[in-house]
Amino acid sequence: MLQAGTGYVARISLIVALGGFLMGFDASVISGVLPFIKPEFALSQLQLGWAVASLTLTATLAMMVSGPLADRFGRRPVLHGAALLFAVSALVSAAAPGFAVLVIARLLGGLGVGAALVVAPMYIAEISPAQLRGRMVSFNQLNIVLGISAAFFSNYLILRIGQAGGAGWAGALHLGAWNWRWMLGIEALPAVGYFAALYSVPESPRWLLMRGQAGRARAVLARVSGAAQAAIDVQGIEASLAGEGSYAQASLRELWRPAMRLVLAIGITVAILQQITGINSVFFYAPMIFEQSGIGRDAAFMQAVLVGLVNLAFTVLAIGLIDRLGRRPLLIAGVAGVAACMLLLAYGFGAASYLLDANAIASLPAQVDHAALAPLAGHSYDSDLAFRRAIEAALGASAWQDHQSALVSAAIRMNPTLVLAGVLGFVASFAISLGPVMWVLFSELFPNRIRGIAISFVGLVNSAVSFLVQLLFPWELDRLGNAGTFLLYGLLAVAGLLVVARLVPETKGRSLEEIECELVSR
Repeated sequence: MLQAGTGYVARISLIVALGGFLMGFDASVISGVLPFIKPEFALSQLQLGWAVASLTLTATLAMMVSGPLADRFGRRPVLHGAALLFAVSALVSAAAPGFAVLVIARLLGGLGVGAALVVAPMYIAEISPAQLRGRMVSFNQLNIVLGISAAFFSNYLILRIGQAGGAGWAGALHLGAWNWRWMLGIEALPAVGYFAALYSVPESPRWLLMRGQAGRARAVLARVSGAAQAAIDVQGIEASLAGEGSYAQASLRELWRPAMRLVLAIGITVAILQQITGINSVFFYAPMIFEQSGIGRDAAFMQAVLVGLVNLAFTVLAIGLIDRLGRRPLLIAGVAGVAACMLLLAYGFGAASYLLDANAIASLPAQVDHAALAPLAGHSYDSDLAFRRAIEAALGASAWQDHQSALVSAAIRMNPTLVLAGVLGFVASFAISLGPVMWVLFSELFPNRIRGIAISFVGLVNSAVSFLVQLLFPWELDRLGNAGTFLLYGLLAVAGLLVVARLVPETKGRSLEEIECELVSR
């Protein structure tokens, strides 16, 4: 019976976690779009940041309301709404005639992202047995990274096929002229599939019990772990709900009760740490970061694919370890790796120098004024900021924006392998720790009756920090430079490591009710 139940839970969890795939795809696909919309729509650095971060703005708002909506109407209807929003956002953004419409479409997609991020792991935690819960909830993170990887790969594929041109199907679909539109629009296909697949998913048994539907809840739990264990689980959940009081009384105000202090502090700390170390700067600006090392646009897109593959591989590893080693060891080891790799990136860019000789100037595109650059020949600059200021003085700011990749590639003297190693090591460290562990902890820490609103609140904090990180990243590069930006992220990771080591408990292998009894003082 356990084997059959495990297969059932895994199937349901994988279907629900497809929301994570769409979230990862929707968030990361913009990384390939930026090099094309920036000149097409004549965007400033902050507008570029807004094109990325707009999705996270509404995701932040959706996180605050999706938990209460899931508590009121059920987990499955909210996920259906998220799937619909993903599809509409993909189609509208692909057809956007200008920057404003593109941002509106991204804002719509953000509503789906926020709902999927909160409700999918909540549902999976509520249907999974304690001994499988970490692995099952991690399916959501696995699907997020699959979505990220798929976005990087589809962007690269569309770019290469579009560059090849031809009169065949690629030419008929205008993959060259409309490359960024296809990058955005292709997401509609998996979104429609997710909407249809959700009809095979039952409602959460814990939500059914909160609504007084014990018979339906028992039937779902019997498929998970057998009739005998289902009866025990129903008794435990009902006792927990009775101890927390009436369902109708749950509100945001209850998060601030003295009894909730510890779990709320843990949730907020982990929520901030996951984003403040720069993960979405790497995911959403990966080609831009790699271009800063001087390797050129095509190679930058290819290395972004490697980011997705490493993210996927280490997320799979985390899923295999999270119920064996536990949440706390993975979190501590991973955050230490995040700090080390960000400091490596800061060192790599800090050691770079920039020099344009006569041959380098001659190799630049014809649109660049070679004569205006001649006085710079032979001059070495020890930072990207100094080099940019010299180019802007010679050519103007608009020429720097239009030809930055070519200018950096021609002038930079650094080891790009350091940048690749730092980024991939950072992604690996994140994927084995903060990526999957945060959502597992969120699904475990909070009491049954207020789990929806609690996860919404800490998810809102997480998303708000993510919005600021994404919005400000181009501005930080412009003001602090590459080395200064990554040094800041590295120091924040060191500080976060110290706090995590002090606050975060171990929760593996324990029922949600047992965790509540220990961490929440009544």
